[in-house]
Amino acid sequence: MDNLNVSFRYNVLPDDPKTIEEIVRSTGFFYEHEIIVANELAKERLIKGFDSGYFFIFAEYKDIVVSYACYGPTPCTKGTYDLYWIVTHNDFRGKGIGVHLLNETIRLIREDNGRLLVAETSTKDQYLPSRKFYEKNNFKCEAIISDFYETDDGKAIFVYRF
Repeated sequence: MDNLNVSFRYNVLPDDPKTIEEIVRSTGFFYEHEIIVANELAKERLIKGFDSGYFFIFAEYKDIVVSYACYGPTPCTKGTYDLYWIVTHNDFRGKGIGVHLLNETIRLIREDNGRLLVAETSTKDQYLPSRKFYEKNNFKCEAIISDFYETDDGKAIFVYRF
């Protein structure tokens, strides 16, 4: 991990929605409406706690959140989880933090008897690094829905099987 001493935090703090917004915005990948959704999931977790169905892992370096993951059980399934977000601040990308964070997410889901972890991403060229990230970490692209988000922007659905 490029000698970065990263620690994990699992509780959502009142400032985390703003921090999440800053991390997501730093990547330059996401539309404004997507950034708002990332922020809202953390707010919902603050309000509803575990009943929100959203679980968070924050990767901190020198007490600064540099990456986070948001996941949760998929409603109406047994042992299937959705990986809603896994994002590393642009200043810290390429240092292995995302892999470390994904492995921690997988560990926690495995402990909860998870069977599948589903991640979705765009088929646009700018998301090629995201698709390669999933493939390198034992996810398999099991479906592509053409023109899902808009014309010429499909959805790639990746699955990690426990």
